Amino acid sequence: MKRHTIAVLVNDQPGVLQRVSGLFGRRGFNIESITVGTSEEAGLSRMVVVTTGDDNTLEQIIKQLYKLIDVIKVVDLSANPMVGRELALIKVSAEPSTRPEIMGVVETFRAAVVDIGTGSMMVQVVGDTEKIDAMIELMKPYGIRELSRTGVTAMVRGNAK
Repeated sequence: MKRHTIAVLVNDQPGVLQRVSGLFGRRGFNIESITVGTSEEAGLSRMVVVTTGDDNTLEQIIKQLYKLIDVIKVVDLSANPMVGRELALIKVSAEPSTRPEIMGVVETFRAAVVDIGTGSMMVQVVGDTEKIDAMIELMKPYGIRELSRTGVTAMVRGNAK
């Protein structure tokens, strides 16, 4: 099973996200993450979907996506060198005595403290999925109170479109 990152250019219409995610569900394909936002062209949105499966599964997903009326273009980003990023906000318990330790981890990961409360800190970390997972693991001993992740967004490197 390989991990696939797929970019889907779609018309910016109500219900498109539901139709795309519904297609995955009906076919028994799992979505690990999905992000949606405006694209460089007015009236079009870009979805980045991360899923797992073999090459035949990926081929089926792409064929099925092209059958949806609002789908303009589908690209397997993971077939090319790509840049993929995710954002996480992690709120951890942080008494004054543990804050220097937490700050050491934050600096090592080139993350940032974005909020400090009387007994907590909120850390923002941006990077690939593995970096986010590692940061979460290192924050667990301090007590994660709340966690929010965006899912992967990605683009092919260089001049390729």
